[in-house]
Amino acid sequence: MADVVLRHLARDAPMADGTVLVDRLDIGSAGTGGWHAGEPMDPRARAVLERRGYMDHGHRARPFETEWFEATDLIVCMDRGHQQTLLSLARGKAGDERYDERLVMLRRFDRQAGGTVDVPDPYYGDDAGFETCLALVESGCRGLVDHLAGLDRPSR
Repeated sequence: MADVVLRHLARDAPMADGTVLVDRLDIGSAGTGGWHAGEPMDPRARAVLERRGYMDHGHRARPFETEWFEATDLIVCMDRGHQQTLLSLARGKAGDERYDERLVMLRRFDRQAGGTVDVPDPYYGDDAGFETCLALVESGCRGLVDHLAGLDRPSR
């Protein structure tokens, strides 16, 4: 969901030079494991996105590849478990902490987070959980777009 929302919001974020933010980004989504590799977006996620006016761009699940650490400036994590898994992968690949600063929590950019850092995984819940998840993702992505466009600084 965050991939779809971020693309949508970045498409509407003008830059000082007349371009839009999405043209400067390489946005991708990946899981910390390959359990659903190759599968399309969860139908419940797609339904909640479509109800809010977002269109799926053909998402297919894929696992995160450690080779991406070197070429990626920012890796946005949905929850602390994902962040810890990716920190372990990054440190294992590099042998040090050089990639740690690139791994950030989405809600770090959410002015309404109030110190809460995790976006709950709605997978094992009902449709209402997907609605809640999308609201948190939207709020975090709005702050992330402001940050990436140079309009705002995230809280630590």
